[in-house]
Amino acid sequence: MKLLVTGGAGYVGSVCAAHLLGAGHEVVVLDDLSTGHRDAVPAGAEFVEGELGARSGEVLARGGFDGVLHFAARSLVGESVEKPEKYWDGNVVASFRLLEAVREHGVGRLVFSSTAATYGEPDEVPIPETAPTRPTNPYGASKLAIDHMITSYAAAHGLAATSLRYFNVAGAHLTADARLGERHAVETHLIPLVLQVAAGTRESISVYGDDWPTPDGSCVRDYIHVDDLAEAHLLALTHAAGGRHDVYNLGSGQGFSVLEVVQACRTVTGHPIPAVVAPRRAGDPAVLVASSEQAARRLGWKPSRTEIETIVTDAWEFARSR
Repeated sequence: MKLLVTGGAGYVGSVCAAHLLGAGHEVVVLDDLSTGHRDAVPAGAEFVEGELGARSGEVLARGGFDGVLHFAARSLVGESVEKPEKYWDGNVVASFRLLEAVREHGVGRLVFSSTAATYGEPDEVPIPETAPTRPTNPYGASKLAIDHMITSYAAAHGLAATSLRYFNVAGAHLTADARLGERHAVETHLIPLVLQVAAGTRESISVYGDDWPTPDGSCVRDYIHVDDLAEAHLLALTHAAGGRHDVYNLGSGQGFSVLEVVQACRTVTGHPIPAVVAPRRAGDPAVLVASSEQAARRLGWKPSRTEIETIVTDAWEFARSR
């Protein structure tokens, strides 16, 4: 297939682009490099620099595209609360323009990078796709709005669409051809932050609350290896059906607490990694774990890199290679 990967110079987008190339697909990456990195675009992919809303129609107008994998987005929760206009414009409006380009140029398939943030604070854990969607911030709300748009385009225009709602993506893609991992200018993810302590660029890691209703008092999250995530995108691409919008949660189905993640990082790095307890953050659920049973049943997807030490080891190897 000939595929457009929006946001393909970012963390998840670049790894998925590498997997697509490895599967023999032709890949064009569109990225404005506002948060991505030019050297993260895998060798073999064509790169087009530009904003999603402004350039997606121009790229798709070339013709011959079989599908779009849409990763380009603003994704900082705190920023979305302070500057929601950036998220309604950069996520929702830009995605609308992409969908219009997809419709206009007859592209048949779409895989969208959605998020567990669409659920907000869950009523049940593990979280199924049938859980109520009640995002607690503009970032999650913007992603949910895009999901609703996609549903309408699938029904009205026959688009074969899939939204993949990620939980906590981590780890790195390490092969002879590419070494791709997390390197955000503003880092908010736990594992890279903990590894910054081991690398000597951060003094300690903050643990936001030690009195949660969990076994060790710290929050529990579901971590999924980025290579497992990429494999789900390839399956979603091939299983999509015209006129239908499928939604799948992607996680390991098991949770690790903040303190367990910190200990895994200590084990892998050999660094003591001081942890400092800080007040709880408003809006943090105690436990977020995915039910990925639907992805297993309908896509045949099952994550294979579920041990937290495996995920941390790959992330640490990538961090040390920078």
